[in-house]
Amino acid sequence: MWTKSLSLRNKNNIAERLNLQSLLSFTHSNNQREMAYAALSSLMYTLEQLFKPNQYFVCPSYTQQHVQSLYQNLSALQLFLDNTTTKDIETLKFIEKRIRDVIYKAEDKVDLSLRSIILADCTESREGACKFFEEELVQVEKDVDSLRQEVMQIEFNKHGSKSAVTLSSPEKSAIEENSIVGMEDDFNTILDRFTAQTDELPVIPIFGMGGIGKTTLARKVYDDSYIRSRFDKQAWVTISQEYNERQMLLELVSSITGSKQETSDDELMEIVYRGLKGRRFLIVIDDIWSTEAWDQIQRIFPKDNNKSRILLTTRLKYVADYVNNPDFPPHSKSFLSLEDSWSLFTKKIFIKDHCPPLLEEIGKHIVQQCQGLPLSIVVVAGLLVKMDLTHDNWKEVEENLDSFFGTVSERCQSILSLSYNYLPQYLRACFLYIGGFPEDREIDVYKLIRLWIAEEFVKARSNKKLEVVAEEYLQELIDRSLILTGEQRANGRMKTCKIHDLLRQLCLSEAHTENVVHVLNGNDLEAIDDQRRMILLSEVEEKYDYGPQNSSGIVRTFISMGVVALPKEMCSIVSEFKLLKVLDVLSVLWYDFSSVIPELVHLRYVSARIEEAPSLAKLRSLQTIILRRYFSGSVRPTTLELQPLDIWRMSEIRHMDIDWPLYISNLVEAEQTLFLNNLQTLYLYNFPCVAEIIRRTPNLKKLKILYRSKLPDSLSILQDLETLHIEIEENIDPMIISRDISLPNLKKLKLRGTRIPWEVVNLLANLPNLEVLEGKYAFAGADWKLNEDVVFRKLKYLRLYRCRDLERWELAAGSDNFPMLEKLTLYELPKLEEIPESIGEIMTLKSIRIVDCSSGVNTSARKIQEEQESLGNYELQLEIVLLGED
Repeated sequence: MWTKSLSLRNKNNIAERLNLQSLLSFTHSNNQREMAYAALSSLMYTLEQLFKPNQYFVCPSYTQQHVQSLYQNLSALQLFLDNTTTKDIETLKFIEKRIRDVIYKAEDKVDLSLRSIILADCTESREGACKFFEEELVQVEKDVDSLRQEVMQIEFNKHGSKSAVTLSSPEKSAIEENSIVGMEDDFNTILDRFTAQTDELPVIPIFGMGGIGKTTLARKVYDDSYIRSRFDKQAWVTISQEYNERQMLLELVSSITGSKQETSDDELMEIVYRGLKGRRFLIVIDDIWSTEAWDQIQRIFPKDNNKSRILLTTRLKYVADYVNNPDFPPHSKSFLSLEDSWSLFTKKIFIKDHCPPLLEEIGKHIVQQCQGLPLSIVVVAGLLVKMDLTHDNWKEVEENLDSFFGTVSERCQSILSLSYNYLPQYLRACFLYIGGFPEDREIDVYKLIRLWIAEEFVKARSNKKLEVVAEEYLQELIDRSLILTGEQRANGRMKTCKIHDLLRQLCLSEAHTENVVHVLNGNDLEAIDDQRRMILLSEVEEKYDYGPQNSSGIVRTFISMGVVALPKEMCSIVSEFKLLKVLDVLSVLWYDFSSVIPELVHLRYVSARIEEAPSLAKLRSLQTIILRRYFSGSVRPTTLELQPLDIWRMSEIRHMDIDWPLYISNLVEAEQTLFLNNLQTLYLYNFPCVAEIIRRTPNLKKLKILYRSKLPDSLSILQDLETLHIEIEENIDPMIISRDISLPNLKKLKLRGTRIPWEVVNLLANLPNLEVLEGKYAFAGADWKLNEDVVFRKLKYLRLYRCRDLERWELAAGSDNFPMLEKLTLYELPKLEEIPESIGEIMTLKSIRIVDCSSGVNTSARKIQEEQESLGNYELQLEIVLLGED
C-alpha cells in the first residue's frame, strides 16, 4: 500500500535512521500550475447553457449581451493557455493562479445567482433574482475583462529555459546501466532487430513510463561489445522536453570526432554528416519528447543503406509510432515480474551475496509494493542499504509502509513529474482526477469518462461525441505512459484502466496543490474548506465532530467510493453543498437522498439511492442519472413513478439508469416535441412504454431492456445503436428479431430468457458489425445448423449459456461461418454432443472455455487443441471447469 496522505507526518525512527528529515518537509514548490484551464471550461459550459432557447426564463434578453461579452473574454483566456509557449515557468505559474482564483470566484457568483432564479417560486421572486443576476454578471464581466487585459500585457522571458541536452539521463542516474536484471528478453528483442537483414536505416524505438528502464536497456545495447563491433561510429545524445538543436549537434560532434568544436549550426551539421557518411553507425537518441524534434534530428543522418541503426527512447507512444519503420514496431518496455524485481533488489543491496533467509519474506513483501517499476526498486534498495540489515529494522519498515513509500515517492517525483509537466493543458485535470480513485484498484472506464464530461474536462472536437473525445483523452494518457490499460471487453475495447502507485502519488500531490480534487480518508476531514472537489475513500466514524463547514458554498463535487455508510451528520453536510455538479453516493446504502437531489439544480452527474421519487423538474443540466431504491429494511418497497416531464425536459441527459421499482410513466400526456437527442445510454426496468421512449431517443448507443418491459415491434429506428441487452421473463416474438437485423452499427447483442429458435439466431449473421453475441436461456431447439450462407463476418466472442436443450451444433462443410472468432465460451450445455471440429480451424481463435458441459463437449475441445498443437499452433488456450451438480 502506498501513501494515503499528501505529506509525511510520521517522523518516526525509520526516517531518523535513514537520515531523511529533510525529505519529510516535502513541499510543492515545483509544478504549482493551477487548474485555470479546467476552471475556465466549467464556467464557459454554464454560460453556453444560457444561450439555448429554453433558458429564456433564466437569462432574459437584457442580460444576454453581458453573458456574450463574458464568454468571449473567457475564450480569450483559454486560447492563451492553449497557445502559450513561454519558458518563464514562474511567470506562467503566477498567471495561471490568478486566472484560477478570479474564475472560481466568478463561477461562485454566477452559480449562486442562477440557483436563486431556478428555485424562485413566483414571478416576482424570479424577477428579483434575475435583476440580481444581472448586477452580479456586470461585476463578473468587469473582473474577467480586467484579468484578460492583465494577462495579455505580461511580457514573457523567452530565454529562461535550461539546457535541453544533458550528458546523462535521469533514469541512468537512478538505474545504473549494468542493471539489466529482468530485461534479458527485451535485450534479445532489440538485438534481433539490430542483426536483422535490412540495408535501410531503421529506427528502433523503445517506449514506456518514466523509471521503467528504457535508458538502462538502451545503454546495455549501446555498450554491448558484440553490437559495438558491428559499427564504425557510435554516438549517444540525450534530448529533454525542450529540444535544443545546437546542444544536440555539439554532443554528436564530440562523440563522432572526439573533440569539441564551436562553429555555426550549419557547419556542425556538415561535420556530423561527413563524419558518418559511408560508415556504418549506431546512434542512440535518448528521452525524446516530440515528433518535431525527430524531424529536425533525422535530417543530418546519411541514408547509405549500409545496416546503420538508430535506437530511440521515449515515454510517448505517438512519438515511437511516428519514427518507427514498419518492419520494426516500437518495443514496449514492460514492468518486471516479482521474481525479477527481487533479483534486482538483492543485487543492489547484497551485491553478490544472497539475502539472509530471515529477511527474505519481509523483503519480498516490501519489494512487491514497487509493482515492478525498476526506479522504485532501486530507490527502495538505496534507502534500506543505509540501515543496519536486521530483521527488526526491516520489520519496522514493513509495519510502516505508508510512511516509507512516501519517502520513496518523493525520491522518484523528479523523474516522474517530467511526464506530467509535458502534458497539454486539456489533459492535466483529467490525469490528476484519476488520483482520486482508490489505490490498487482498476478504474471503470465508462464511469471515468462520464465523470470527466460532467466536470467539463472534455472539450468538443469537430463533430465527435464527447464520449469519443474522452476515450481519445484516455488513450493519449496511456500513450504518454501515465495510465495503464486494464481489463478488456469481449469486443477488445478497454473496460478498465489503472495507474501505478508512484504516479498516483504524483496525482495526489499535484491535485492537492492545484485544487483539482481533495481525497478524504476516514476522519481526515479537517481541511475540506476551500475544496471544490472531494472524494471520500474510507469509512467515517460516527463520533467525528464535523461542525459547521465554510466550504459548503464552493464544493462542486462529492464522490463516495466504496463507503457503505455515512454518519447522518456527514450526510447533512453534503446536503449543504448547494452548488454541487457531481454527486456520486451510490455506494452509501443507508441514506435516502430523495430530499437532497431536487435542491441541487446545477447537478450534471448524480448517482444515489432514494426512498421517494424526487422531483427532477429543475435539474436541467443533468447528463448522467443513476438512481437505485433505498430500502429502509422494515418497509416493503412500493412502485414509484417519476414524473415524465422531469425526465423529458432534460435536454443535456446522456446516460440514464433508473432501476426497479422506479420507472418512467406513460408519455401520452407529454408534449410531442420532447426528444432526448443527446441520450446515448438507457436502461429500462419494467417500463410499460418502451416503444414511445425509443421513438424519443433516436441516437441511443446502448440500450438495456430488462424484466417485464414490453418490447416494441421494432428497434430499427435506432440506427446508431451499438449495444443491445434484452432480458425478459417470457419468450420473445421471433419476428421482432427478424425485423431488427437492420441495425447497421450493432456490435454487441446480449439476450436472456428470450428462447428464440436457432433458425432466427442465424438471421443475426446479417448484422454487419456484430462482434459479441451472448445468450443465457436465450436460444431454443435441439439443432443449431449453419449453412454456408450464414456467416458472422465480424463476430469475435460467442457465449452460449444454459441452452439446455441444444444437442447438435453443425457448421457448413468447407464453410467459414465464424471467420473472425477469437473467444468461445460454452456454459452448462448438458445435452450438446460435441463442438464442431472445424471450430479449431478458425485462424483467429485464441481461447475456448467450457463450464459444466457434457463429457462429449470436453473431449471434442481437447481434441481440437491437440490437433492445433500438432500443426504447430500452441496459442489456442483451453479451459475446462467442472462445477458439479447445481
